[in-house]
Amino acid sequence: MTELCEAGGRLYANALRTGRIARADVETAPCLMEFALLQPDPDDALWLRPVPPSVALAQRLNPIEREISDRRRTSIELAETFEPFMALSAQGTAAIHSITVLEGLDRINAALDLATDQCRSEMLTVQPSARHPERRAIEGLERDQTLIDRGVRIRTLYQHTARYSPERLAYVDRFTSGKAEYRTIDELVERLIICDETVAFIPIREDRQVALEIRHPGLVRYLIKVFEFIWSRAVPLTAGAPYETAPDGITDIQHSIAKLLVEGHVDEAIARRLGMNVRTCRAHIAKLASALGSGSRAQLGYLIAQSGILEQEQGHQGVTDGGGP
Repeated sequence: MTELCEAGGRLYANALRTGRIARADVETAPCLMEFALLQPDPDDALWLRPVPPSVALAQRLNPIEREISDRRRTSIELAETFEPFMALSAQGTAAIHSITVLEGLDRINAALDLATDQCRSEMLTVQPSARHPERRAIEGLERDQTLIDRGVRIRTLYQHTARYSPERLAYVDRFTSGKAEYRTIDELVERLIICDETVAFIPIREDRQVALEIRHPGLVRYLIKVFEFIWSRAVPLTAGAPYETAPDGITDIQHSIAKLLVEGHVDEAIARRLGMNVRTCRAHIAKLASALGSGSRAQLGYLIAQSGILEQEQGHQGVTDGGGP
């Protein structure tokens, strides 16, 4: 206990003023006896006398101070025991802590918020298309605006399907300065966030409940090279829609789907990599099958290989990296 009950505080104050209090009056305030604030009156068994507050406080603090002193002494002894080994493990410890496993959205977001607050030059992000709650969108706006106001450059990669998302376009329209650049490409595998070439974040589970915080300089440099490789092949969001129908009558998005089908990806994986829902993906597959005259999924893969459309897709990739809703 660290606080008196309301009745106890009032009665104790009265007892200090008058010098004593009747036993019957304190029955409604047992906290007085628990705090040892009253003692029997040697002259009258029906009365109690107040213990001076300085004495009562000392009685409460003494065991706490003894415990603090004991723990401080224990901590010193432990530090002396482990001190000889600190230098030996310094290098290994640095390597271990260069990669941190973050479990749970609260811990992941806390680490991201800290990295964002410390970011001073550039933030690189890969953001596969997904709908976010309004609250998350507002948080993203506030974060990016804070970074831009601080002079931080932001470069973000989306899939081509982001061009058909009103929410995403409205978000991007908020940042028209040269400090924020947005590009799109046909497919992206996973999220990536890099701050100031010092720390990177990647998810390691599909539900994004577990992530890695990477501070190993070599790994961060490698991830930056991956980002720059994709960035150089992406299309500026302001360049207009990159989707066109090729001379063979097959759209760019269908070229991208054809490539992933031949690689053996299922519908769900194709939809995720191209940033669309599964229903839209299957509609495109049906149109592709119709264009090639396929009657089955197995035949479709064969016809794609025989049609030569993948070679055509490679010929114009980089100008119109296929993708679309």
